[in-house]
Amino acid sequence: MRYYIIAGERSGDLHGANFIKALKQYDKNAEIRCWGGDLMREAGGDLVMHYDELAVMGFLEVLKNIRKLRGFMKFCQQDLLSFAPDVLIMIDYGGFNLRMAKFAKSHNIKTFYYISPKVWAWKQSRALKIKAVVDKMFVILPFEKSFFRKFDYEVDYVGNPLLDAVREFQPDPDFKANNDLTDKPIIAILPGSRRQEIDNILTSMMSIVDSFPDYHFVVAGISTLPPDIYQQINEKPSIKIIYDRTYDLLSNAEAAIVTSGTATLETALFEVPQVVCYKTSAFTYAIAKRLVKVAYISLVNLIADQEVVKELIQSDLNQKNLEKELNDIIISGRKREGQLKGYKRIKEILGNEKASENLARLVTKYLAE
Repeated sequence: MRYYIIAGERSGDLHGANFIKALKQYDKNAEIRCWGGDLMREAGGDLVMHYDELAVMGFLEVLKNIRKLRGFMKFCQQDLLSFAPDVLIMIDYGGFNLRMAKFAKSHNIKTFYYISPKVWAWKQSRALKIKAVVDKMFVILPFEKSFFRKFDYEVDYVGNPLLDAVREFQPDPDFKANNDLTDKPIIAILPGSRRQEIDNILTSMMSIVDSFPDYHFVVAGISTLPPDIYQQINEKPSIKIIYDRTYDLLSNAEAAIVTSGTATLETALFEVPQVVCYKTSAFTYAIAKRLVKVAYISLVNLIADQEVVKELIQSDLNQKNLEKELNDIIISGRKREGQLKGYKRIKEILGNEKASENLARLVTKYLAE
């Protein structure tokens, strides 16, 4: 079978790579062409476009880059038809992928979607549009199955791929020694994987460092991003940056400050108490505030359907609030045990399914049918 896979973000690259590895167990002759990153290429995909080129987020930011994104879309459409796959498999990245789903459907190419766009968060009526252009949807959050059922659309819950990644991870026993980290406890800073996220939020995250002199603050850096993004860290000798070792960092952290996104759930799965942060442009936030239909922004709280972790959003993300919340989750902090209990409940809700393996099995089964 011939598979065309589109992932437009770093997390999608991870999940896409794990899917490709599992797929090859079910389809030994699989031909895979993909948009993604280094991990998907290493797993055996023929990489057409790297996600670094596609990393645009926020309403205003998309408007500024509309011509560039349209160019990518046209190229992708032409490349898809040229490759003539048996199926187009889209991973998250809703704005781009739903347009590609509509295009593929109009050319009689099967459309499968892995990791649903967050239509339950805003513009829920888009579920009907998804139903019209996506043949099979594979979701990774248990509540998404009942959400889509409200629109008479049956989807498959395959488990959460982060469980696979965390379960398979083997921590480096020499991580602290190899990175010149002393016996001071570690606070991990996870500022995100896109330039816009980091530009918006890293300064606020770093503002409290001097108030915690007994801790190491370590930033989870991304080596594929331009080094100047992290320039301000060099001005703070009390902060260290370690590239591409996020899981090792979480394995050694006492607490974490995390940008809202996939990393909040990863941090929870490593059982590291966290403060969730989010800040964007005033324009983007004003629009999002009108449209968002859910009570929380972090995956942790959404899955639990209650506040497990504190979310500091926009103007609430300031030095005073961040200092207070971090004090509450370090060892002996008053909220620490409550978060850890909440994490255990989240793991129970997610279950023990192997997402990548389930996805590969179902994809090949549906294609055979």
